Amino acid sequence: MTPAGKAPEESRLTLSQIMGATDTNLLGTVHGGVLMRLADSLAGVVTARHSGGPTVTVAIDEMVFVTPVQVGDVLHLHSQVNWAGTSSMEAGVRLMADRWDRTDLPIHVASAYLVFVAVDEEGSSRQVPPLLPQTEEERRRFREAEIRRSHRLARRDAIVSSRAIAPEPAQG
Repeated sequence: MTPAGKAPEESRLTLSQIMGATDTNLLGTVHGGVLMRLADSLAGVVTARHSGGPTVTVAIDEMVFVTPVQVGDVLHLHSQVNWAGTSSMEAGVRLMADRWDRTDLPIHVASAYLVFVAVDEEGSSRQVPPLLPQTEEERRRFREAEIRRSHRLARRDAIVSSRAIAPEPAQG
């Protein structure tokens, strides 16, 4: 039986955190891996809320770093489910920063798209509720997530096909 559908707003979340000295790389800015961990953690909560149970990361479809995050900046991560299939979901995460030394508007520092699969107690995939986009923005996100999914699946199929080609016998 298919679970009842849910709107993106039902699982949408924001996480805010002050970035500290322990988060830095050798250049003194916040390490990209720290941003990736935070994005993955928030997207995991968002997909778990949508699916009604545990989820696991199966792919980071894309993560783009726009500008460095500084120590003392307040990082705001905004996430929601963009697309849901039978057992998998795409969550988008937008990372914004309030500069610690300025009062102007938050700046966009990174964006990510992550794919999760809902799992049961044995670790097998389980069905998730359909996503019911309500606004034009949510419908756009849904369409773009489907494009990313089709590219991801086509890339996987091309790689599998490439590996199936037998190598030529050695000459000589």
